[in-house]
Amino acid sequence: MHAFLIVALVALANPAPDAQDLVGTWQVDLRPTPDSGPYYQPFVVRAVEGDVINGTFYGSAVQLSQVNTSWGDVQIAFVTTDGSAQRYVTMARLGDDGVLRGSTYSPDRDLLQPWTAEREDK
Repeated sequence: MHAFLIVALVALANPAPDAQDLVGTWQVDLRPTPDSGPYYQPFVVRAVEGDVINGTFYGSAVQLSQVNTSWGDVQIAFVTTDGSAQRYVTMARLGDDGVLRGSTYSPDRDLLQPWTAEREDK
């Protein structure tokens, strides 16, 4: 009985992560260096269906997406392309503070860009 109560209290204190928390418009700060001024681009999540994101990042359709909530938080990965078909692989984690922290890697451009994002539509 006591073990069940402890498990129930832990579950209440740490609710399961919900990938639906991603739905909305995010303002992504892609500043090129830590001391640079902000450089904002949108990440729009129209829907999360199962482990798939429907949306756009930096104006490009999200492709090959994956959502994982098995580790106690919401983690995402997806691919986008630009006008010249260069690939961008993006991974991020939604923190308890409601901030997305991620990075985007482009093997075609020799680019690894850390970034943070906050919801525009709070």
